[in-house]
Amino acid sequence: MKLITIAATVAVTAVTALVIAAPASAWAPAAGAPIHPGVQTDTAGGQCTANFIFTDATSTYIGQAAHCSSTGQATETDGCTSQSLPLGTPVTVDGASRPGVLAYNSWLAMQAAGESDPDTCAYNDLALVRLDPADVASVNPSIPFWGGPTGLDSGGTRAGDRVVSYGNSSLRQGITQLSPKEGASLGDDGGGWSHTVYTVTPGIPGDSGSAFLDGSGRALGVLSTVAIAPLAASNGVGDVAREIAWANAHGQSISLVSGTEPFRGPILPIGS
Repeated sequence: MKLITIAATVAVTAVTALVIAAPASAWAPAAGAPIHPGVQTDTAGGQCTANFIFTDATSTYIGQAAHCSSTGQATETDGCTSQSLPLGTPVTVDGASRPGVLAYNSWLAMQAAGESDPDTCAYNDLALVRLDPADVASVNPSIPFWGGPTGLDSGGTRAGDRVVSYGNSSLRQGITQLSPKEGASLGDDGGGWSHTVYTVTPGIPGDSGSAFLDGSGRALGVLSTVAIAPLAASNGVGDVAREIAWANAHGQSISLVSGTEPFRGPILPIGS
C-alpha cells in the first residue's frame, strides 16, 4: 500500500483511505446529472468552479477552493492569515434545487489549529460545500469531457507530466468548448503542496477551484492561483491528496469519490 507523508504535523496516511470507488448505480447517470465537478458555485457573489465530489459517513459534498469564500483582496493568499466567510454560509451550486452550505474551509481550519508551516499555509486551499439531501440523487462524480477521476495521485508531478482540467468561468459566457483544458506540469512546488502547470488555454478568474487530473486520470489538485509573474499564464494547483489528508488529520473524515465514466485523455500529441 502506498503511503504519503503530509508535513511534520500530519501523520502518515494511507492514500487508499482518501478515495472511494462507489458503484455507478449509487449516482445519477453522468449524461444527465445536473450536479457534477465543473459546475459553477457562487459564495456571496464569488463565482468559482467546483472540483470533485466528496463524501463522509453522513453527507455528500462538492469541492471548491477555500479562497472562493475570501473576504479580503485577491492578493491575500496565505490561508493562515487571510479571512473567509464563516462555516454555514450558503453557497449556490448550479444544478442544485437548494443552496449548499459551506461545511469545511482549510483557511478557517488552519487558523483554528494554529498551523504555521509556510508551505501548508500558502497552498492548502480546499473548501467543501455540503449539498442539500434533496439534491444528492442528482449528483454524478465524473469530470465533464475527460471522465474520471480514476483514483488519487499521491506521487506529485515532474516537469513534462501531462495534466487535464475543466474550467467553467462565467467569463466564457457559456461556451463549453473552451472549458476542457490540457497541458503539462512544470513540477512540484512548496514541498509537494503545489504544482505549477501550463494548459491550453490557461485558467482564468472564475475557473478557481476547478479539478486537475494527471495523465492517468487520477485526481491531482485544485486550481488555486492564476499567475501573472514570474511565470505568466501559469496556474498553481494545490495538491488534493495533501489537502484531504490535512483535513482528516484535523477533525474531518472525508473521501474523494471516483468518477463513474472512464478517463479519455490526454488527447493532444506529446510535445503540444
